[in-house]
Amino acid sequence: MKNNFGLAILCCTLILLCVFNIDAISDKLVKLLDNNPEVVILPGNEYSKDKNYEFVSLSKDYIPYSYNDLLNILYSAINNGWEQFTFYCPSEYTDCLKDMEEISNDSLLLTHLNNFVHPFNSFTNLKTSISESGEINLTISYLYTEEEEQYIITEIKKIIEDQVTNNLSDYDKIKVLHDYIINNTKYDVTRNETGTSDIASFKATGLLKEHVATCNGYSDTFAIILSELGYDNYKIATTPEEISYKSTGHVWNAVYIDNKWVHVDLTWDDPVSKDNIDYLYHKYFLVNNEEMAEADKGEVKIEEHNFNKSIYIEFNN
Repeated sequence: MKNNFGLAILCCTLILLCVFNIDAISDKLVKLLDNNPEVVILPGNEYSKDKNYEFVSLSKDYIPYSYNDLLNILYSAINNGWEQFTFYCPSEYTDCLKDMEEISNDSLLLTHLNNFVHPFNSFTNLKTSISESGEINLTISYLYTEEEEQYIITEIKKIIEDQVTNNLSDYDKIKVLHDYIINNTKYDVTRNETGTSDIASFKATGLLKEHVATCNGYSDTFAIILSELGYDNYKIATTPEEISYKSTGHVWNAVYIDNKWVHVDLTWDDPVSKDNIDYLYHKYFLVNNEEMAEADKGEVKIEEHNFNKSIYIEFNN
């Protein structure tokens, strides 16, 4: 009798708990049945950009319903500096897992995607774990350490303070910093010719510490400077598939100034000379597409600026 009475009390208690929590239980069941669990959204770090571009834009709810939605989620996760992020494919988007696998295996597309974020949020490795249930896990490794970021920002603030005065126009501010970097940097010929170097010339640390850089080092440093000054900017990459000769590709800067997007290529404005004389050019300074093409003409035709306009859509003019 006592056992039956205790069992009855337990059953009543469970029924009451279910009644009082029916909404929460229903929500959980609906989410499970819809294959649309709640996504945990954390704040972005201090270098996340509140910017939308023609090719990618910031995600609002992180629920993908198209290929472009997947790109936007990736851009947003990288842009926010998240090391781990999980989102889910809804049942309505039947090609979600297939599209995500295609994107995650396209290293060239991911390289372009990386160019739209602040250099401190650019990744070196992006691992994607895709479950048949529709769960997608991102694991992102970033290029710069916190120690490197602190060093770079400190040095760049010193440079800006020393070189930029309040009376300068936007054009002159950017020009004086363009010239300063070129006058204090040499191109890393060793890394370009052998693929290796003792200097981290592909990063802003190599440029600021050793005064040696490849195009990645030039463009990262200048992107950080432009961001510190408050100019909207991103990097543009030409990848090997877009040029007709064997090359590792090229990267330079794009900046929004005077209500238009223009190119800045410090690497080509700091040419490697046969006579060992340091040259400073402005052929690739704040130029539009036509001016860039004109600067590329000469005895040797330069093809490294043949960028993909379906990605860098701001330059479709």
